[in-house]
Amino acid sequence: MIYDIIGDIHGQADKLIGLLRHLGYQDNGRFWQAPQGHQAIFIGDLIDRGHRQLDTLNIVFNMIDGGSALAVMGNHEYNAIAYATPHPDGGFCRPHTERNTGQHQAFLDEVGFGTDLHHFWLNRLYQLPLWLDLPEAHIIHACYDAASMAVLRPILTNKNTLTPQAVIASSMDNTPEFHALERLLKGIECPLPEGVLLTDGHGIIRTRTRIKWWIDDWQHQPLAKIAQLGSHASINLADDSPVLPTPCSFALTTDKPIFIGHYWLDGTPALLCHQVACTDYSAGKDGFLTAYQFDTNKPALTNAGFVQYHHHHDTLCRFDSFFMENK
Repeated sequence: MIYDIIGDIHGQADKLIGLLRHLGYQDNGRFWQAPQGHQAIFIGDLIDRGHRQLDTLNIVFNMIDGGSALAVMGNHEYNAIAYATPHPDGGFCRPHTERNTGQHQAFLDEVGFGTDLHHFWLNRLYQLPLWLDLPEAHIIHACYDAASMAVLRPILTNKNTLTPQAVIASSMDNTPEFHALERLLKGIECPLPEGVLLTDGHGIIRTRTRIKWWIDDWQHQPLAKIAQLGSHASINLADDSPVLPTPCSFALTTDKPIFIGHYWLDGTPALLCHQVACTDYSAGKDGFLTAYQFDTNKPALTNAGFVQYHHHHDTLCRFDSFFMENK
């Protein structure tokens, strides 16, 4: 089996169609059918930002229903559910602030808040598992952390999908459920030293940074080395920055390959380490929609597994350590 593991789409249906077509998927009138021996896996963040939200959702879920695809939840799908879920203390589990609403506006513009269409798609988003444990690999949006999974399992379904109880519990600040959900869908973050600010690729100023949890012994490395900035981000952090100011518990407990999205990478696709591949190369903005073709008969990860749809030229590019070729 070859799994075509597709990165964050963010409503960019044109890029998705182009990638599927070049990978050999065919529109049979009901869904994009996988080539013999292939199955697509979507890494989450299907929605927000792009101009074809519903088209993207219809493509993905029709493929799931047709048996051509699997998918996991991204933080944007979780945010969409939380944005619409009343909080027991009043308001909503994801507050309707100007920033949260603006980030979610492309989706709201297409479905309308509180409409039947909105509720239909929220129910479908609920069907996305937080992670997939396949015999040959793990699929999760941001960070594979067995301890966080154990915290959430009692309030998830037996398919590792959210329940309304899980949404409410994980939206309560500083609870174990909150921190577990944040880690799985947003990765490991740590506060920046006083006076250090990060401006992310969307112009938002942050006082925390994502961490490259896939680096060996990262807890004892300089912060400048392990800060994961993402595409177009900037930070005033010196190369000789200190290590993490507070200890962070984390242990990678699997030897299987791990596939993630979320991190807004750019440049030529490459493995994050021998065990971890990220397929998010900023397709939600001006980047290229990227996939990794994982052959279960050859489970060792290599850069040659990456493929990228270059929408400007309608070409599919394949990569390895030494060359790139158009196809």
